[in-house]
Amino acid sequence: MFRISNFMRELVEPAPLSPQRQPPGPVVIWNLVRRCNLTCKHCYSISADKDFPGELSFNEVCRVMDDLHDFHVPVLILSGGEPLLRPDIFDIANRAKQKRFYVALSTNGTLIDSENINKIDAVGFDYVGISIDGMRETHDAFRRKKGSYDSALRGLRLCRERGIKVGLRFTMTEDNAAELPFLLNLMDEEGVDKFYFSHLNYAGRGNKNRESDAFLNTTRKAMDLLFERALSDVQKEKNSEFVTGNNDADGVYLLQWVMKRFPAQAEHIRARLIQWGGNSSGVNISNIDNLGNVHPDTMWWHYSLGNVRERPFSEIWMDRSDPIMAGLKARPRNIGGRCSRCSYFDICGGNTRVRALQLTGDPWAEDPACYLTDREIGITDECEREMSCTPSR
Repeated sequence: MFRISNFMRELVEPAPLSPQRQPPGPVVIWNLVRRCNLTCKHCYSISADKDFPGELSFNEVCRVMDDLHDFHVPVLILSGGEPLLRPDIFDIANRAKQKRFYVALSTNGTLIDSENINKIDAVGFDYVGISIDGMRETHDAFRRKKGSYDSALRGLRLCRERGIKVGLRFTMTEDNAAELPFLLNLMDEEGVDKFYFSHLNYAGRGNKNRESDAFLNTTRKAMDLLFERALSDVQKEKNSEFVTGNNDADGVYLLQWVMKRFPAQAEHIRARLIQWGGNSSGVNISNIDNLGNVHPDTMWWHYSLGNVRERPFSEIWMDRSDPIMAGLKARPRNIGGRCSRCSYFDICGGNTRVRALQLTGDPWAEDPACYLTDREIGITDECEREMSCTPSR
């Protein structure tokens, strides 16, 4: 996750560089259930409105949670499918809060209503993320259900009225990129202070629909808009937070933006970006799916590192005998192509490995969704890549 607002605060009020600190354990995104009331175009878990056999029982979830606690995992993001379709979701969430995890709920928002909002409020979720894909017609088309936009917005408002920290999440493709300004305005209108911008990753239905991925130039324009908005909010001392995910080239592009706009601050921001370090799949980000399989992150559902029914998560996560985990945990990672000659590899770390794998069959190839030109990353002996292309082309 790339926290744009944090870097904008560094621009406005630079703080001395302190020694880098590693998190005590990985953030765990936990898909507790695969069932979902929607069939979204970019769903990485290919969920559907049916029961999936073999999911972890409540007792198994508790046993895994105890191991995660002892392994110093700081954050649990409870996800699905649609997590609110799991009958014991509130029992699980309450137990997680009792264990002193930071607990977030990742939901499509459509099932939050006047009945269950009391239970959601009582849990004390640290954060509830609700996905909105654009204007009403666009959102309903992405979610493949008429009325899903209105239902999601109702859920967002119910959370906000209870004082629950709630944020908008947006996955951009070429089909909805033009509606990003609408969503930023919606954020203001609804009094929401967090916006999560996700680049499309090639997993699940997102892989099947990758031809709709945003053109590289479209991505640059979207990032410019987010940078300007985040900086403006910081200057106005607004308590907003803008973050991105699934494309660690965002850090390098921010540095290029700073070099043009605030050249005096460029070296300080670069040092901060190097501390951030880019992609952390398999290191600081992890995933447990509904069957108990452990993955380097949520986009790796096709590849299991092991199962928590057979081995503790803590043991699986530290096992470097797996070639994918060995490669992800290597510092620096051994990435080929443009990445191997990039002058800013220490910032993004080679970006997302799933996209490389899906397009080339090689998880250690360059990420095709890097939207910086060869010249921008210090490669000047080849023709410039075409920014009007989609990554999948």
